[in-house]
Amino acid sequence: MTDVTGEPVDALHTLFHSDQGGHEQVVLCQDRASGLKAVIAIHSTALGPALGGTRFYPYASEQEAVADALNLARGMSYKNALAGLDHGGGKAVIIGDPEAFEGDRRTELLLAYGRAVASLGGRYVTACDVGTYVADMDVVARECRWTTGRSPENGGAGDSSVLTAFGVFQGMRASAQHLWGDPTLRGRKVGVAGVGKVGHHLVEHLLADGAEVTITDVREESVRRITERHPGVAVAADTEAMIRTEGLDIYAPCALGGALNDDTVPVLTASVVCGAANNQLAHPGVEKDLADRSILYAPDYVVNAGGVIQVADELHGFDFDRCRAKAAKIFDTTLAIFARAKSDGIPPAAAADRIAEQRMADAARR
Repeated sequence: MTDVTGEPVDALHTLFHSDQGGHEQVVLCQDRASGLKAVIAIHSTALGPALGGTRFYPYASEQEAVADALNLARGMSYKNALAGLDHGGGKAVIIGDPEAFEGDRRTELLLAYGRAVASLGGRYVTACDVGTYVADMDVVARECRWTTGRSPENGGAGDSSVLTAFGVFQGMRASAQHLWGDPTLRGRKVGVAGVGKVGHHLVEHLLADGAEVTITDVREESVRRITERHPGVAVAADTEAMIRTEGLDIYAPCALGGALNDDTVPVLTASVVCGAANNQLAHPGVEKDLADRSILYAPDYVVNAGGVIQVADELHGFDFDRCRAKAAKIFDTTLAIFARAKSDGIPPAAAADRIAEQRMADAARR
């Protein structure tokens, strides 16, 4: 059995025996009438209620879905800690093809899912992720008050991908400052793999800053949306071609996880990796492989925290300017991680983990 990165998995071993486990609670949810099969994973509530999105994805197996939920929930604990939020980490996955659930069928499934989240009594707060959208959260909220990422018409903050992209852009600026001494992407060649909800906003920031942008996506319509608006944007045939692009300065993985692995790292031409995708490191040790090749890695859960900053703020009365100011601090946080990595003689991913773990440990002792 393998997870979405292609690595072997044993979900129960991960949960109870692995350093990647230690989750507080994992809930398997089913509603046969609607077709709902879901996994809700709560990694930590040391800093507050677990907060993380709902992924709707056609997993090859239930085992793979559990493994993904565990990985994603753990990542949310670290992300929320470094974003300075008073939230722990959690994640939910709905097993199935989201395109197969339309109209009333989708509504009934989401209502059942909302009841499942509500049964946790506020230990987990849900939001959007891959395969779910603002309109979906409006439906979930009909059954569950612990729902964020809703539409403005229903008291929510709307599309969180806007600030997710802004935060990744700040991480790129920090990477440029650290590596080249100037926090601008002007004249830099940036490859964005995945130009969907987050990636297309990131492209706009990069172009506005004067970067030379190359994109790729498995969906032709996503590529076309950008090239029709910006004919000067180059298109790579696929991710394999992009990571081998000559003269690439920054590679931005903005699709699913596992982008940095034993096959891709050795051929990567970029000097920096900074993207929106979660769980970019396919397995422990990849961060060292990047460092050994002098490739600067901006930890994914640090730079893509703009979205969770936005949805967390919604719980207290959303203010976009306040959220944007918080997301802008990702620049400073990323620089601090690079400085900690240098002082401790460790890769940036390890430095970020140490800082996040310290905040969670300090909270647990209070």
